[in-house]
Amino acid sequence: MSRSRQVAHSTQGAVISASDGLAALVAVLAEDHAVIGPTVRDGAIVLARISCADQLPHHCGVELAAGRYRLVRRTDGMVFAHSAGPQSWKAYLHPQRERLWTVDRDPQGNLAFREEDGEDGEPPAYAFLGVRPCDLRAIAIQDRVLGGGPHAGTAYRRRRDRTFVVAVECTDPGATCFCTSMGTGPGVGERADGAPGYDLALTEVRDEDGHRFLVRCGGPAGERVLARLPHRTEDASTRAAARAAVTAAAQHMDKAMPPVDLHALMAGSLDAARWDDVAARCLTCGNCTMVCPTCFCTTTEDTTDLTGDHAERWQRWDSCFDLDFSHLHGGPVRASARSRYRQWLTHKLGTWHDQFGESGCVGCGRCIVWCPAGIDITEEAAALHAEATGSPATEEEAPS
Repeated sequence: MSRSRQVAHSTQGAVISASDGLAALVAVLAEDHAVIGPTVRDGAIVLARISCADQLPHHCGVELAAGRYRLVRRTDGMVFAHSAGPQSWKAYLHPQRERLWTVDRDPQGNLAFREEDGEDGEPPAYAFLGVRPCDLRAIAIQDRVLGGGPHAGTAYRRRRDRTFVVAVECTDPGATCFCTSMGTGPGVGERADGAPGYDLALTEVRDEDGHRFLVRCGGPAGERVLARLPHRTEDASTRAAARAAVTAAAQHMDKAMPPVDLHALMAGSLDAARWDDVAARCLTCGNCTMVCPTCFCTTTEDTTDLTGDHAERWQRWDSCFDLDFSHLHGGPVRASARSRYRQWLTHKLGTWHDQFGESGCVGCGRCIVWCPAGIDITEEAAALHAEATGSPATEEEAPS
């Protein structure tokens, strides 16, 4: 696992203003895409379709803690100086519920099946505006899980191929963020395959020289969009300010995974007493899996109309915390809260490596924020490490 602190790339960039430049970016993207970006609704920063830059969360920041999320007002007018909200981009690439196929029976009893991902319809062309580096890595992970291999999801691949990604580097991480220790931020980095993973990357800067964005292109599609924006060649001041902001964000990120081999730790902790401790607090609600940007488990449901001549198969998100998730004839395989939490954590941090060659955790901290019991994945990993080594947890690793 890479634990390097990622900072801005050294490639030549451009500068756009936070007013005219950002407005033009949204307008250009909206010509050919459904632009999805952060907006404010119901006391949270959530993802939604936007038509203009004014709908972005200007002046908004967030206050985060285990089991706590609050909006706070910023006086500096920053647009993206907030941590990831409760949603991730997987809601658009890997929808919560989608129809897989339908079947109709004619009067003669013949059955006609129709796959939902047939060639007669194109999925929406999305433009994701404001993808954090942790979420950029999460998209890359889901590309491998859902879009690669011998059993790639056709619908996922078609949606992903039509998606334009505008990444935004983090300059103000929340108290629950730990992407630095996972090697996934706060600056954008390359994917495992060497590709940038984004079409455009922005770094927001505000200082005595004004409010602006450093822009870098990740490929030809990004270059075409940038060419249509009012911009100027990057200057040394903006470049230095952007680099300093990302570096400072990495240095101010206090939360971290323990610096150990998490794969080996999970494999050697299956009988740890710590699982009883966390099971006493875990509600098995599945919030952590719903907000996680990489969790991908699903189940299927079949429905029919009253005549019995029309049926549909739907796929929807599921969670390994659901008692029925591991149900076989005779009952569930993992009946206890201990076994279900252990399954989630050991898979996310451990056996994910066996399946996909990397960790399933990107350090976004959503599972900490949206856990009603305030369970902290980094504290649980540190406690398991302390138990495995027979030494007390350090002050940095001690559970709160």
